[in-house]
Amino acid sequence: MTASPHQFFDAQAQRPGASASAADTGTDPWGVRRAENLLTSLEGILSARVVTTPLGEVSEVHILASNGYTPKQVVRNVESALLAQLGLRVDHRKISIAQTAEERPLKVLEDGAVQERVMRRAILFDDLVMATGPRTRRVSATVTLTAPGGQLETATEEGPDTPRHRIEAAARAAVVVLERLHDRQVLGLEGAQLIEAFDRSYVMVGVQVLGGRESKLLVGSAEVRESAEHAAVYAVLDATNRWGQARRP
Repeated sequence: MTASPHQFFDAQAQRPGASASAADTGTDPWGVRRAENLLTSLEGILSARVVTTPLGEVSEVHILASNGYTPKQVVRNVESALLAQLGLRVDHRKISIAQTAEERPLKVLEDGAVQERVMRRAILFDDLVMATGPRTRRVSATVTLTAPGGQLETATEEGPDTPRHRIEAAARAAVVVLERLHDRQVLGLEGAQLIEAFDRSYVMVGVQVLGGRESKLLVGSAEVRESAEHAAVYAVLDATNRWGQARRP
């Protein structure tokens, strides 16, 4: 069928009180933009392109759809919408359907891929349990970290039940876990302390790394939010994650 300007029937425009825009008719004589806008308003259709010949005949209709509908359903919906709304009958063989399982914008997909790579490379904080030690006025800190690939590793360290030593116990437990996860490296806690800066509280730690002939002091910090002990573990990870990633394939 040839869809010339007088043949491209717009059912909406024929309803009482409705009129087609003269500007649209002049700039879009074959109604291509109207057809594409109509198709992209259909559920499950992400984008649409209508291709016409110089005489106005629809030669191709390209549809990008989500995978919520079968291609046959999408073709039927396209045919019905064009016929009912614009009075245009299109042969189903001229309608091509491409489907995608992912509807998020490309930027979101790229950010997600980057985040996934970071998650695979970094050692993450999983859990911290502070408990009363077996002896009087002693406390134990049990830290669980997640290694790349989902491996969980846990270590427990004890110390006197004072604010300073609670922080150090949590930091030491985190360092012990990291030493297990990094073969051929010796790690030790140089120190951990609570500091005040910019009207906020932070925990700063120093982690000594010994490996072969290498000796390095890694320093990290984290703002106190949930507790000073949690901040101590985050500070250890802040000090060591970049160093650890550089040694991981």
